[in-house]
Amino acid sequence: MRTALLQSSGRPGSVDENLKVLDEAADRAAAAGAGLLAAPEMFLTGYAIGDDIARLAEPADGDSADAIAEIAGRHGLAIAYGYPERDGDTVFNSAQLISAEGVRLANYRKTHLFGCFERDHFRPGEQPVVQAELNGLTVGLMICYDVEFPENVRAHALAGTDLLLVPTAQMHPFQFVAESVVPVRAFENQLYVAYVNRVGREGEFEFVGLSTLAGPDGVARARAGRAEELVFADADPVALAGSREANPYLSDRRPGLYGSLV
Repeated sequence: MRTALLQSSGRPGSVDENLKVLDEAADRAAAAGAGLLAAPEMFLTGYAIGDDIARLAEPADGDSADAIAEIAGRHGLAIAYGYPERDGDTVFNSAQLISAEGVRLANYRKTHLFGCFERDHFRPGEQPVVQAELNGLTVGLMICYDVEFPENVRAHALAGTDLLLVPTAQMHPFQFVAESVVPVRAFENQLYVAYVNRVGREGEFEFVGLSTLAGPDGVARARAGRAEELVFADADPVALAGSREANPYLSDRRPGLYGSLV
């Protein structure tokens, strides 16, 4: 499945403008043959927007989800995007996957919040593995800091995730995560990892870009720079099956030895 990574911070604070950016990217991605477009963490509203996070937060089935479903259906490709999710009085840092038919397939709430900023504005989610079937692949969702915990990605591998989508807001000076950690996660868990980042300065944060889709061999199939960019790479189930057959990490595990980890 050809996958497009939208490296952009959009227009922080403006949902309408970010929907326009997503629509334009979906048009370009579909024209290039992509079956999936992935946007960064909190793309719908912006990340460093303070109390506007709570003001702009929406339910998973809110107006913006409907708008993105319409975009996905009109362009004929699935879309994954980050947004602040409101559930009653609680706000989560969430990511949602919508099919090319405009159907909501999966919604994930970030389980590991990074720093005081996130802990001040969000409640952590409690479901570590969220998946959906898409174009012959089992697609999983997590968000940014979550991928830095090896237990999280291993849980996806054991649950059968083929392509792990990671909308992110990776900031300076942690660019080594995009450059080194993400390819290692893909290799040690024998899956594809699509890590799609914000870029540029936003409030007190400087996002580093470097979005990547890493394969089960630990090689980046696509790597963005440090500007707004739309990059493409393929997640190939045939290549993945061959890699899993050749690499015994998961079958050679000895879970009985790992009890002390929890």
